[in-house]
Amino acid sequence: MKRVSASGDVRTNRAHWNAISDQYQEQNAPQLNLKELAWGVFAIPEDELRVLGDMADKDVLEFGCGAAQWSIFLARRGARAIGMDLSEKQLRHARRLFAELGATVPLVQASATAAPFADQSFDVVFCDHGAMSFADPTLTVPEAARLLRPGGLFAFSMITPLFELCFGPDEGQVGDRLRVEYFGMRRSEITGWGPGTHVEYQLPYGEWIRLFRRHDLLIEDLIEIQAPEGASSTYWSQSEIDWSRRWPSEHIWKLRKEWRRR
Repeated sequence: MKRVSASGDVRTNRAHWNAISDQYQEQNAPQLNLKELAWGVFAIPEDELRVLGDMADKDVLEFGCGAAQWSIFLARRGARAIGMDLSEKQLRHARRLFAELGATVPLVQASATAAPFADQSFDVVFCDHGAMSFADPTLTVPEAARLLRPGGLFAFSMITPLFELCFGPDEGQVGDRLRVEYFGMRRSEITGWGPGTHVEYQLPYGEWIRLFRRHDLLIEDLIEIQAPEGASSTYWSQSEIDWSRRWPSEHIWKLRKEWRRR
């Protein structure tokens, strides 16, 4: 497989998100801005899933925050949240939303492959898609582990490997047959979503688990999301929603930083 530098992917994805940010924020505003603390393409409430729990008085880093809606809502619940994203255009939208959503949070422009924070700075590192979908997990997972205090929580949602396997790049839609090879799954260059190309990442389940364990992250849960009955989404087409009623298109990893290395 052709190796591409992490810095090259950062430049590619920064340009992509700067290009699509206005359209993305306008199209998805009904979910992003109006549904407080809600996960994924179906906006499943955090109060229902209980992934993060009580965030009051905790130091929290949103790992690829976009316009920082999660961080703003968490700050309203008493968290000391920081939003970090590689796209200056996305962070500009975050600043626009401060007055509208009723809280202000610190914002940092940086890649999750090299976060500008000291070791053990946070009680929680998380993202709803965000950095874990768009940056190399062999770099982002150790960064998250480095940033967490012992006992800290690392949680992130993303597209499932199963969805990736059933998505036909040529057809541009998901189906009920395997269309992509499972072994060797890692880096994909995606076209057709905005101008140019962007990069997304995925791993087989065994590789995720081994990667977590190498960095002292214990798996507490893997929440596989089923589209709610009658679901709608500003992200998914009706065929994708129907698919997600039968198979999980998204999941949420919930991990805990070990207190000490074994």
